Amino acid sequence: MVETQKSAGAVIIGDEILSGRTKDTNLNTIALFCEEIGIALKEGRVVADDEAAIVAAVNALRARYDYVFTTGGIGPTHDDITAECIAKAFGVLLIHHPEAMAQLKEQLGDRFNESRARMARTPEGAVLIDNPVSVGPGFMTGNVITMAGIPRVMAAMLESARPLLVGGPKVLTEVIFTSVPEGDLAAPLGEIQERFPDVSIGSYPGYRDGRIANRLVLRSIDAARLAEATRAVRAIAQ
Repeated sequence: MVETQKSAGAVIIGDEILSGRTKDTNLNTIALFCEEIGIALKEGRVVADDEAAIVAAVNALRARYDYVFTTGGIGPTHDDITAECIAKAFGVLLIHHPEAMAQLKEQLGDRFNESRARMARTPEGAVLIDNPVSVGPGFMTGNVITMAGIPRVMAAMLESARPLLVGGPKVLTEVIFTSVPEGDLAAPLGEIQERFPDVSIGSYPGYRDGRIANRLVLRSIDAARLAEATRAVRAIAQ
């Protein structure tokens, strides 16, 4: 039986990302994390702090992929609406998770208030994801992993979520640099791709050592097929 990878999508939530005032790095972190544990990240969407947009994106991706990662919108302010959006997407109640409430009260002491209690809100039935960096946990509802938007906190939550995820075989990669122009490579590269549909082959023009160079990237979970395809590509890239 051929082993296959699990798949994932990501929803990056926040008006600040779409305005350009905040640069997103979370998608890259999620992609690298997924590759490490053998999950194929297939799609990433950036949506505003808008209930309809968040619910639509989450529902579309959770139906299509094994896992969905969301980042942003689980803080204490009025515009942190991700928890209620996930609850609405799943058609369940939004509750103050008892364990999350206990954690927040212990961590915050006298600083605990009604606004900070918003960080304990989860869809009913959600599993908490530990936040070892700051206060307020993430949570997993069905196949959706909901995390903070602050990159350092999000990365820590990803690690906490690792035991909840089932990975698969890792993607292996080969990279070939060539000075052969893309226009000359296009036809033979296309023929090789047809022979190796189980190997992803990409051509990325750029510069290397001050000269135009094409970077040919081959990726597959099958080491033997990857090696065979790489030999074929090297032959046309001389």
